[in-house]
Amino acid sequence: MRRTALLPDAGRVLLAGATGYIGRFVAAELVSRGCGVSALVRPSAGRSRDSLEAQLPGCSLVLSTLEEAPAIQAALGTRSFDAVISCVASRSGAPDDAWRVDYTLNSHLLEVAQAMSVGHFILLSAICVQRPRLAFQHAKLAFEKRLRESGVVYSIVRPTAYFKSLAGQVERVKAGRPFLVFGDGRLTACKPIGEADLAGFIVDCLEDRAKHNQVLPLGGPGPAITPHEQGALLCELAGKPVRYRHVSPWLFDLAGSILAPLSRIVPPLGAKAEFARIGRYYATESMLVWNEATQSYDADATPSHGTETLRAFYTRVLQDGLGGQELGEHKLFSR
Repeated sequence: MRRTALLPDAGRVLLAGATGYIGRFVAAELVSRGCGVSALVRPSAGRSRDSLEAQLPGCSLVLSTLEEAPAIQAALGTRSFDAVISCVASRSGAPDDAWRVDYTLNSHLLEVAQAMSVGHFILLSAICVQRPRLAFQHAKLAFEKRLRESGVVYSIVRPTAYFKSLAGQVERVKAGRPFLVFGDGRLTACKPIGEADLAGFIVDCLEDRAKHNQVLPLGGPGPAITPHEQGALLCELAGKPVRYRHVSPWLFDLAGSILAPLSRIVPPLGAKAEFARIGRYYATESMLVWNEATQSYDADATPSHGTETLRAFYTRVLQDGLGGQELGEHKLFSR
């Protein structure tokens, strides 16, 4: 029989992925609510303990590789926890990395949670796993299934697009260049959510029984917005004329058709072919709840949460810059 779990006052939370984009906000939210937070951080070159502590104020650091469950348990020592929150995710989406991170490393965390009789496991997943066509989506779904069948109380949070993912053309538009869209710019839509709003929802899962043993799709405030509308909004706020450059999403198919056969001869090209498939997916699929009955994306069925709007986000980054919002490996558009 599945246990029920509610976080006691000053609950103890083990947070994995704390130095990632959303993980940092989850750490800050937990600390602000008085939780005792142990941040499980993988050691890496160029990051000293002092720099990590400065990045995660109020958290107790636990340095450990996530490659083996016994290593994690050894690093944790005699600590005990009421909940585990995982914001661990592949940075690239390449098949090998996705299965190693999204499935295997999360599986190790789950094994530790079970061994320590942790009452609740909260997973940050993604809304795009509803219609899986990519390696990282299958890896996420495989772990979601393992978590649901584990007997541990779970909350699986599947957010729509982050504001960060819509920031790639800010500098381009500021420079007076046209906003790039796939097709007519109306092929897809999303209900983007800010990092602080998402972090607040994740932490709410600790004490809200309605969020226990649930898969939770999540959008931000306001109606769904298409790339065409995003471009108009960004140009308006930047004081630039609204101009678009239209790109065919079939270019990703062309790239994939060339790279996939070549990867049999040059294996590293397999990852490049997967990146082309990833680009094609995001160019043609909405980040909204999928309605099986109508076989379409449903903005009305996508829950809205939070207070920060895309307009407010664009206004902020146009004024203050993109510090903390750089896309790195996920950047699709260049200046």
